[in-house]
Amino acid sequence: MKTNKIEHTKKAILEALEKSLGVVTTACKQVGVGRTTFYEYLNKDESFANKVADIQNIALDFAESQLHKQIQEGNVTATIFLLKTKGKKRGYIERQEIQHDSTIESKLIEWTPAKDKK
Repeated sequence: MKTNKIEHTKKAILEALEKSLGVVTTACKQVGVGRTTFYEYLNKDESFANKVADIQNIALDFAESQLHKQIQEGNVTATIFLLKTKGKKRGYIERQEIQHDSTIESKLIEWTPAKDKK
């Protein structure tokens, strides 16, 4: 009987996680279980952990799609963020160079759009 209740609770947690886009605290509050219980299930039940990982990937996909929407709308900050995180292999990075004289020099790469000529 107890196993049925646990499985029911896990199912409810997974449904709440989907609704909260993977936010554990929100899902646990909605179901009425503690975060400790959630992490016990996560660590002891591989199937449950895989389902949680799938939900987290869906939430990440959603966030990426929102980022791409902002880029399409001309949001410069979103464009810079994407380039700094996904464009590192192409040289879009911020870096710090440590000098041998014990000083640190920060070099920021800042992009500003060209102004329209009227």
